[in-house]
Amino acid sequence: MADKKAKDEGGLKPFVLVLGAVGVIAVGTIVWSQLGGALSGAAMEPIELQYESLEELAQMAVGIELGDPNASVTIMEFADYQCPSCQHFAGNVKPQIDLAYIQSGVARFVFHDFPLAQHPYAFLASRAARCALDQGGDYYWPYHDLLFRNQGSWSPSPAAPIGDFESYAEQIGLDEREFGSCLNSDRHADVVTANLELGMQLQVSGTPTLMVGAPGVGAQRVARWSQFEGIQEVVESVLEARGSN
Repeated sequence: MADKKAKDEGGLKPFVLVLGAVGVIAVGTIVWSQLGGALSGAAMEPIELQYESLEELAQMAVGIELGDPNASVTIMEFADYQCPSCQHFAGNVKPQIDLAYIQSGVARFVFHDFPLAQHPYAFLASRAARCALDQGGDYYWPYHDLLFRNQGSWSPSPAAPIGDFESYAEQIGLDEREFGSCLNSDRHADVVTANLELGMQLQVSGTPTLMVGAPGVGAQRVARWSQFEGIQEVVESVLEARGSN
């Protein structure tokens, strides 16, 4: 399982390099439409970040890793917990990736938050998953799975689904008081925002977005992400290219 402080440094490099040379990036404000109303204490939207280069932003945007950190291939996902297509990928495609590539050590999987502005609770959900991670690396992926599995219950809520997110924490055995304290704060708003901004700089425009890369090969975007065969095709292509270098 992923170490909770692990960074996607080795995996991000080829993805960053595909953009070419980057100069100083000006500080910008992310425009966000919050539909759920203000919730006292709990950060619901991105914050303003300051960074001078894409490489610096990549260091800030800590992804959640699964698998061997020294694997030949990195599969990188940008996803939104409130996105139905991301739910489909998490429940139907990612388990096949795990069996074929992650458990065998061929690839590692790196999840990056990309909460879309039209989804009022996606940013909060990303923070909730990282609050679970605070209590140990083994908690992140079960919480990730619960968020997607129960998306149909919490997503249409007329108010921010704090109670739902706290109940998922209880289900996987988290310290509820510690989790609640994290959720009802601005903790992890910076890293979730950095994930979102990194995706924008990598020209991610929708979710889920899948990229596959390896050192010396660079990144390929997966067009047929909704089918395992589409991801398999890109992974095998990257493995072949890496072997020929």
